[in-house]
Amino acid sequence: MAKVNQIRHFVDRNVERQLVREYLLKETERAGFGGLHFERAFDNTSICTKVTLQAERVGMVIGRRGKVINELQRRIRTDFNLENPKLQVEEIENPALNAQVMASKLASALERGWYFRRAGHSSVLNVIEAGAKGCLVIIAGKLTGSRHRTEKFLKGHIKYCGETALTHMDVGQATAVVKLGTIGCTVAIMKPGTKLPHEVDIISRIDAGLGPYIAPAMAGTEGTEDIIEESLSEEEAAEELASLEKLQEEQEAVTQESTDDDDDASEESESGSEEESAEAEATDAEPSQEEEAVE
Repeated sequence: MAKVNQIRHFVDRNVERQLVREYLLKETERAGFGGLHFERAFDNTSICTKVTLQAERVGMVIGRRGKVINELQRRIRTDFNLENPKLQVEEIENPALNAQVMASKLASALERGWYFRRAGHSSVLNVIEAGAKGCLVIIAGKLTGSRHRTEKFLKGHIKYCGETALTHMDVGQATAVVKLGTIGCTVAIMKPGTKLPHEVDIISRIDAGLGPYIAPAMAGTEGTEDIIEESLSEEEAAEELASLEKLQEEQEAVTQESTDDDDDASEESESGSEEESAEAEATDAEPSQEEEAVE
């Protein structure tokens, strides 16, 4: 028997898990399906695949005396190619912070006849009031007419791509079937307490287990190690302030005197220039009179 390629094995396993997710979503949609978590574990003597189902109403998934959950586990064991599956159910603490639950509620509201703007804004408001850091709601389809359109409702902080989005964003999708056609509903939630890469906490050196900070010696500061800063009393501080104010007043007085002297010098220079111009005009006028006499 030929050895199965590892890449082919991983692809087939993920496809099978996606089929299980679609089946459980369809069967437990009324119970508030919130997601699946697959985990390979060791059960006593054999390896099993632990399938953890998150639901808003656990009682509807379990059923009376475990009838519903036993039937689901039997169908998973017989219809899907999973290695010794074990189905478990967990209750969702806060459904408003689960993207899949909110997407299903949004699709249900649209099927009941809610206007898409009202449904979108209501979903965003419920998520933000629950304490989420950000919420994005996307509704795509024939919303009001024969043409397809996409409407987005956003509030708070959202990451669209990259490792940050894959790590901190919870995305859920659902489908609403109405008279005009099929409407896709997508809800993305950034849960409370999420620490983004650019958010840095600064702690003290003592909390970090480091000693006190010692400034390095700089060139030209030799011999200044013995300088000690002394704190002044209130009286001494008042005297220092008074002396500084007196020094400032003296500097202002000297500046004022220098400006007055400059003004006087400028006035004298202006008067001297006027006298010189008058004399020059007189000297120019005298030769003209002598020339007239000669003529």
